[in-house]
Amino acid sequence: MLDLFAAAMAKRAALLAADTNALRLIDGSGDALPGIILEAYAGNRLLATATPAIPAALDAWLQQQVHPCYWKRLDSHHKASPSHHSGPELTAPFLIRENGLHFEISFQAGYSQGLFLDQRDNRAEVRRLLRPGHRLLNTFAYTGAFSVAAASAGAETTTLDLSQPCLDWAKRNFSHNSLDPTAHHFCKGDTGHWLRRFAKQGREFDAIILDPPTFSRDDQGKIFRVESDLGTLVALALAILAPAGWLLCCTNCHHLSAADFERQILSASRQRLHTRHAPMPADFTGVPYLKSIWVRT
Repeated sequence: MLDLFAAAMAKRAALLAADTNALRLIDGSGDALPGIILEAYAGNRLLATATPAIPAALDAWLQQQVHPCYWKRLDSHHKASPSHHSGPELTAPFLIRENGLHFEISFQAGYSQGLFLDQRDNRAEVRRLLRPGHRLLNTFAYTGAFSVAAASAGAETTTLDLSQPCLDWAKRNFSHNSLDPTAHHFCKGDTGHWLRRFAKQGREFDAIILDPPTFSRDDQGKIFRVESDLGTLVALALAILAPAGWLLCCTNCHHLSAADFERQILSASRQRLHTRHAPMPADFTGVPYLKSIWVRT
């Protein structure tokens, strides 16, 4: 097993660079280590396992490392913050670098740590496509990483999420990159509600990010399921998309195939849509669970 750990790390050595220090080091079955995920966050390590205990060989190997290491279970029923495993303890949030941008990470913030590493290439593409004067709407924004990428390219951004703590975190991410959050817009609430509201206001966006959770419930109890409700969301987004604009639609729903995901998107519009599928980053060698489709009218 030690040879597999070393091989996985060696495959990714070239991906760690001066401008990026956060990536996946071990990706389960993609590295012949099913149920084991290890990620690097600026010299800190986050382990996730499908088992309620860390395998002995992995535990011993991690104990020999000098990096702070935290551990959580890959279990939908256990959503607690990671627990300290080895190395120095971390008592506060810290910054990582991704393609030269800085993002705040916290191992004490719950099951998710502040940044989804599997979206790294999509964030880079957003940054490449946008120009000063463009307007981006980032829905289900979490801590606003897509917004930061867009703003760094000069775009005006609107960041939308149900959680006020996440919006506050997003504003800090702007500040971490010397971007003034007061020059951008932050909206708290349900995405469907805001898409309809923007339509009534006559607002248009040159780019829209749609990366909804597989399942969610808004503050009024309304349920959203990506398998059945994505098409409605896409239709609402298309209604406020500027001419020559684009959508980035993503889902990590394991029960929804890429083909079915695309069919939902295409069925949302009477006009012809042009789609392009994007692969996952090179450090994600396991099951390609994240489906990403770029959409243009």
